[in-house]
Amino acid sequence: MIHLGCLYIVSTPIGNLADISLRALEILKSVDLIAAEDTRHSQQLLNFYGIKTPCVSLHEHNEQQRIAELLPQLQAGKRIALIADAGTPLISDPGSRLVHALHQAHIPMSPVAGACAAISALVVSGLSSDRFVFEGFLPAKGAARQKRLTELATETRTIIFYEAPHRIAELLAQLISICGSERLATVARELTKTFETIRHDHVSALKRWVEEDANQRKGEFVVILQGAPPVAEKNAGEQELQRILPILLAELPLKQAVTLAAQITGQKRNRIYSLALKFSTA
Repeated sequence: MIHLGCLYIVSTPIGNLADISLRALEILKSVDLIAAEDTRHSQQLLNFYGIKTPCVSLHEHNEQQRIAELLPQLQAGKRIALIADAGTPLISDPGSRLVHALHQAHIPMSPVAGACAAISALVVSGLSSDRFVFEGFLPAKGAARQKRLTELATETRTIIFYEAPHRIAELLAQLISICGSERLATVARELTKTFETIRHDHVSALKRWVEEDANQRKGEFVVILQGAPPVAEKNAGEQELQRILPILLAELPLKQAVTLAAQITGQKRNRIYSLALKFSTA
């Protein structure tokens, strides 16, 4: 009789080494082998908890080769743990091809729940967490990056991005250009680490903050972006603006009317000002 092994997909800390479950520690100590994205990086965690289990690397450049090596071991009854450098494996990390191959081979798998940077940032973002999309890392190249952000501009669900430190200011600038400066967002930097920073504001204010403080351009970033208002809500806001702006202009100077209309409707001030000028000259 063949006794199949099991692949455990084990979540590890995203920064603070204490953020690991008792089950994860038990499994990492008891399995026959650990497949780690970067064995040198993961060894720090394993050493901290006195885990002596042998490790092999499994990353984007050798995943297919590792599948050929690990599959026979699992079929022979070995128990193997898969870990990423930090957080939950497969979330913007390698492993999906291995998991697919094991499904095809009918080999058991078990998730060992734990830390995930995307979810950790979402729950402190102050933005809607009922419905959200995980975008991960955007394309690095300009045209593809611009195209993807344009596609996301009308997404009504909260959007979660990962971003590299050397591109965080660029991302915020692009969000202003494509989604508008008044869209709310949260920048979560170095979550659970010594210099953890969480900032919630309009995208334009976040861009200024990041540009003015070089320390806020270091580390690992999660950016949570408020979803776009539904089309019906946009139309309702426009209709409300068309209704109240002439009334305000009849009673107040133009600038005061524009400011008050922006506060009431939540519409962009530049848009209201242009419309007000048309009403004033009509």
